[in-house]
Amino acid sequence: MSLSQQSDGQSLPPSYFEQMYAADPDPWQFETSEYEAKKYAATLAALPKAYYRSALEIGGSIGVLTEKLAARCQSLLSLDVSEQAQARAKARCCDLSHVEFEIMQVPHQYPPRTFDLTLVSEVGYYWGWDDLPQAQQQIAQQLEPNGHLLLVHWTPYVEEYPLTGDQVHEAFLSQVGTLWRPLVSQREDRYRLDLLERL
Repeated sequence: MSLSQQSDGQSLPPSYFEQMYAADPDPWQFETSEYEAKKYAATLAALPKAYYRSALEIGGSIGVLTEKLAARCQSLLSLDVSEQAQARAKARCCDLSHVEFEIMQVPHQYPPRTFDLTLVSEVGYYWGWDDLPQAQQQIAQQLEPNGHLLLVHWTPYVEEYPLTGDQVHEAFLSQVGTLWRPLVSQREDRYRLDLLERL
């Protein structure tokens, strides 16, 4: 199924996530799932640098991965569209003064600074086909040369998501040679991980 066939071109709105968090403060079991814990460990293990100067996390949710990633960053900016989720993330990371939080809907909003690491974990398939190319452009523009982009996404089909994880990764991989060089590609039973370096 192509991107255009599956999606009506619309990203999932912030209201979708607010409803999810209102019904369950941890709707994807980030805090308790063994699967998530193993995936987070693999995510951090894929990073080739021990320490990053300025990292961006798109879709930080309740901050479980944010807290772990913060140990590898001099500064970390975590974005989310849900005020409920970000309130929990702020509480979780309240002792981490080098972590910032902003409510921001990528790609309609994007922080006006550069990064040497951008993490897109379990968020790209919420973008519609109209927004994905804009998100790709913004991520590339604000990532420094030789900076790293880490993509981690669930691969099974989910009916209400505009895209699949594979479609998101393949869109970025189609830019290899012009914007990116591939460093790591890893596929597990239910997710895939790709690390790209900005040319």
